Amino acid sequence: MTLHLRPRKRLHRRRLMRRGLIYSLVLALAILGLGGLGFWLLDPQVVTLADGLWLAFTTAATVGYGDLVPSSHASRVFAVLVVLLGLAVLSLVTASLAAIFVEQEVEDEEHQIERDLMQELQTLRREVQGLREQVRQLQRRP
Repeated sequence: MTLHLRPRKRLHRRRLMRRGLIYSLVLALAILGLGGLGFWLLDPQVVTLADGLWLAFTTAATVGYGDLVPSSHASRVFAVLVVLLGLAVLSLVTASLAAIFVEQEVEDEEHQIERDLMQELQTLRREVQGLREQVRQLQRRP
């Protein structure tokens, strides 16, 4: 366990995690946007881009409300791709969020361990100092 990570390294790790979350969100939005556009172009029952985006979201999240469903063979094949990509990317977003929360807990725990160790070191130093003083007193006796 790394107890003495430099603040710069911690900050760098935190930035990487947040950057990962941002990249995941951008990727999710891109997939949902392209999915919505694809459904709008491929499926004759999807008449607006907004309906295509809704279908892409419900498909990617595997919610499937049933209000809009892929009706052509091409849009059904496309739906499989949207499900696979959507699950992967939405899982990345969830994992990135979880990592940020867990990192904060781990960092708090590491700080507590460091504080406890410093207290132990101070206690040991006082004990050693006391023992040295006792040894000096014993050595002074004739």
